[in-house]
Amino acid sequence: MCRSIKTLRPPVTPDAGEEDFRAAALQYVRKVSGFRAPAAHNREAFDRAVDAVADATARLLAELEVRGAHARTADATA
Repeated sequence: MCRSIKTLRPPVTPDAGEEDFRAAALQYVRKVSGFRAPAAHNREAFDRAVDAVADATARLLAELEVRGAHARTADATA
């Protein structure tokens, strides 16, 4: 498990952005590949994987609907 990857979904981390997505993606790719830094001949594949995971993370967080948090917020302000 990647223990240094933090939860990025709101409301846990309401201000997560591209930098956070990329950092999490880098940690994931490092863990899965077993390389902290890839050799020159693997750099392109490593970078593409980081980009793909960061993009998937951004899409996932944009599409998630967190119902419980919205309901609690609405109740608290009513």
